Amino acid sequence: MSMFGAEYPIQCQIIAFPLTKRVAKVRDVAAKLMEKTTDRQAEAYRNMVAEMLFRHLDRLGVAEDEQDEQVGAFFTAVEQELLRLYDLAEAYGDTSA
Repeated sequence: MSMFGAEYPIQCQIIAFPLTKRVAKVRDVAAKLMEKTTDRQAEAYRNMVAEMLFRHLDRLGVAEDEQDEQVGAFFTAVEQELLRLYDLAEAYGDTSA
């Protein structure tokens, strides 16, 4: 018997903090995407962020299918933030966005 009183290892599931709830990160990525001047630059930045998020979730032991869902949901949140930023820019007459 172990010091915790169980004869068998206790199974647990790691639940990562949802990427969509990392509001500061969502806003930061959206703001940086707005600064990109070409689609190619924006795509390269998205790929870099996605790779970083996948590596982070992998280190936490999150299953691949859950990683895909989390990263996809994160970029959906980024797109929603981009729409909000573009709406704000239009409302205040900033046509640079």
